[in-house]
Amino acid sequence: MPVIQSIEQLEALYGTPRETATIKEVASITPHYRQLIEASPFVALATSGPEGLDCSPRGDAAGFVHIKDEKTLMMPDRRGNNRVDSLRNIVRDPRVALLFLIPGSGTTLRVNGRAHLSTDADLSALFTTDGQPPRSVIVIAVEAIYFQCARAILRARLWDPSQHVATPSLPTPGQILTELSKGRIDGDTYDAEWPERANQTLW
Repeated sequence: MPVIQSIEQLEALYGTPRETATIKEVASITPHYRQLIEASPFVALATSGPEGLDCSPRGDAAGFVHIKDEKTLMMPDRRGNNRVDSLRNIVRDPRVALLFLIPGSGTTLRVNGRAHLSTDADLSALFTTDGQPPRSVIVIAVEAIYFQCARAILRARLWDPSQHVATPSLPTPGQILTELSKGRIDGDTYDAEWPERANQTLW
């Protein structure tokens, strides 16, 4: 099976990108890119650490990633399962990548930069919801930002309701936990308690 082993081979296969694919990348947040960030309620956060790579979903009300200035983004770390895989990585390797999604839009936004974690009380207070501030805030220094064309979203028909997967056809988290724990975890109880537990610990 042929394997591409050099950049030269790769470029020979794919050719040269058009100007529209390169001119869109800049090193600071433009007014148009600001609009996309402020409209997004969901971002995938990619990090790297000694154990490998991680990509974590982050979601909140649209605009939950705050724009401090044209070179700085701030994102609250909301309550989760306390694995803190992304945070462990950031502490040891500041390189991060973000992919913003906007429901109903095919345009996505990509950001590359370097991050650090802040526990400043005044900063955390800016992100307080239902009386709960985040335990830390991810502060991102933007190095590159650009939009991604809509082809992937269009191919996936991501926002097309007719393509939504029926939930009963999928395994539940409880079923997965029961299998992987070889029955030590009661999956039925986990699934039954999850909605209320999530509601009580959302922030």
